[in-house]
Amino acid sequence: MSTIEPKLHGCSNMTEPLRRVLLRPPRPQDLPFWREYGWRAEPDPAGIAREHEALCELLAGAGAEVLLAEAPVEGDPDAIYVYDPVLIADDGAILLRPGKPGRRNEPEALGIDLARAGIPPAGTLAEPALAEGGDLIRLDDRTLLVGLGYRTNEGGSDGLAELTGLEAIAFDLPHWRGEGAVMHLLSLLSPLADDLVVAYRPLLPTRLAQLLTARGIEIVDVADDEFESLGANVLALAPRLALVASGNPETRRRLERAGVEVLVYEGKELSKGDGGPTCLTCPLLRSTD
Repeated sequence: MSTIEPKLHGCSNMTEPLRRVLLRPPRPQDLPFWREYGWRAEPDPAGIAREHEALCELLAGAGAEVLLAEAPVEGDPDAIYVYDPVLIADDGAILLRPGKPGRRNEPEALGIDLARAGIPPAGTLAEPALAEGGDLIRLDDRTLLVGLGYRTNEGGSDGLAELTGLEAIAFDLPHWRGEGAVMHLLSLLSPLADDLVVAYRPLLPTRLAQLLTARGIEIVDVADDEFESLGANVLALAPRLALVASGNPETRRRLERAGVEVLVYEGKELSKGDGGPTCLTCPLLRSTD
């Protein structure tokens, strides 16, 4: 009698119920390098550890199996933002090539942890291609949205289209505050359901706004004074069930008026590197089963 192996990975979109997720705990020995990595302020080691543990407990309470990365990335506080080094494709993990030079060792380290979690390799981006997960949105089972800017280039977009077989639709991101600042596609927009996203419309690429309209996808607008507090960076735990960073009360009210149930985590220390809930998590499996 054959045994059916449990499904360990698969994310055909970013809004189905989250079943497995990988996070990387912050390491005290990496935090002194916060200036070199452009964090807004020095993180408190005890505080950031507490916040990360609470985030893991929240995700587990929402029904996800939480796995923790163990392979170290020496001297890199950004390594806690595990969404950026990899794309979980239908066939397995594609190791990306971050545009931020200090993060180039993260994909290999994360690949070790993903293999330990039973996620097979599905490809690797090589020079001159650049891509970070924050610039990639799996809109549906056939479409990958790609933000082109200082972290992701056309070579990365083309390479991912070839490796995944998806239609990669690329959009130029705004200059914002230049090469040293974080401006990912997920800084501007996060999916909440098949027909709903939260977004900061003033900076949204025009062609992307038009694509959302053409596909009948409604936008919940981020409040102007909550864009920089990561109001647009929202993790869907299931359709219309969202995890948001604390400190965005007006955007939270707008989400709730749109029929979204909202959970809040404290990210005072975790988000000093401008990483929100999508950045801090690497979803491995989303499924309605």
